Amino acid sequence: MKLRHSARTDVGRTRDHNEDDFGVGEGAGVDQYGELLVVCDGMGGHAAGEIASRLGVETILSAYYSDPSPDRVEALRRSFERANERIHAEGRGVMGTTGVAALFYKGMLHVANVGDSRAYLIRNDDICQISRDHSLVGEQVAAGVITADQAKSSYYRNVITRALGYQSDVQVDLFHIPLQVGDTIVLCSDGLHGLVSDEEIRIIARSMPLADAVDRLIDLANERGGTDNITTIIAHVDELDAAAAIVDPSDSARTTIEFPAPTIAETVEFPATVSFAPESTAPHTAHTAPQHVAPPPAPPPVATPPPRDVPAPRRMNWVGATLASVLFLGLVFVTLFIGYPTALAPGQASPAPTETPPTQPPTITPLPPTQPPTQVPAIIPAVTETAVPTIPPTATATPSPVAISTPTPTLAPAVTATPGASPSTPIATATRTPIPLTLPLRTPTP
Repeated sequence: MKLRHSARTDVGRTRDHNEDDFGVGEGAGVDQYGELLVVCDGMGGHAAGEIASRLGVETILSAYYSDPSPDRVEALRRSFERANERIHAEGRGVMGTTGVAALFYKGMLHVANVGDSRAYLIRNDDICQISRDHSLVGEQVAAGVITADQAKSSYYRNVITRALGYQSDVQVDLFHIPLQVGDTIVLCSDGLHGLVSDEEIRIIARSMPLADAVDRLIDLANERGGTDNITTIIAHVDELDAAAAIVDPSDSARTTIEFPAPTIAETVEFPATVSFAPESTAPHTAHTAPQHVAPPPAPPPVATPPPRDVPAPRRMNWVGATLASVLFLGLVFVTLFIGYPTALAPGQASPAPTETPPTQPPTITPLPPTQPPTQVPAIIPAVTETAVPTIPPTATATPSPVAISTPTPTLAPAVTATPGASPSTPIATATRTPIPLTLPLRTPTP
């Protein structure tokens, strides 16, 4: 197989560093295991995207050419899985990269794809997108929810649903197409296909030398803003091996598989003879199904069932009425509880007070004036020894210990004070009741 290719990457007009990377198989392994072209678009912030894309390209190439397995398709799959493990181990899930690879081996084109970097096949002046975009809008296009033109202007066009390095496991999509002499394959990052249409890619890749076509595509993307890094590889098949020109009979029995929204990794095989329809506004996945399959017969009409009686609307039962009443009363209570203090708050109008008859102030009877402590409020005759009455013998009794130890208090005599009376004039006479006890003698105070 004779293959020519040209590649270039550019930082673009708005980015300060390039997170894209690409690689091409070299050395003795190319003759034995085929030509492998890889494009990666890194993500994860400054420097992290550069590391992820570099690790992706290096690991895919080294893992593929170091795998001696006779099944080269599985070797290609394992190289992507090995790159995912390495990037995930290095970045611990905070950096990642897209990856798209084209393997030219024994007359077949095998494309491996993770992310939204693309692989195109240009044949007979028609272009077909082989890879599938693992992005939110890409899956919407594949499902027929939106068109390819709507996807280009969608707000979610940069949301990636699958990449290398973000998770410990990755699902790799594989596509297989028998090659023909004159086929042109284009690998590119979203910095190109996001600004340059598929038809423009086809015209430039077919009408110019490979190196000039690569430069023109990158320059065109920069002229339209260069909002992302731009990477492009163009390869052209000049000659096929004699053994590879013989198509395996099993290839003619293969059927083209439509592209539904991907849920798991899958392998898609194309027929040996592929014809392409002109590009239209339909999703790109329509170009990957050149053979039209007759639609299945329409199902027999289903008898429409007779209309059923619509039940009358149910009325509120007593439980609902009770709950509604309780809720209404609770609302009224809360309203009154909150609004009553507010209505009587200072500064707001309050109901007029009810007039009440005037109440006479209580009459306060003045207490008698207190005489100075130097005045004697009552003159009590002095007590002498002769003034103690003698208890008759018949009335003599031995006082009990309780009576001796606990003297009985004597009530003070009533005193009537006359205001302005002279202290020398007796104003009260003390009435003394004899106590049947022997009182201690006191010496009168002079």
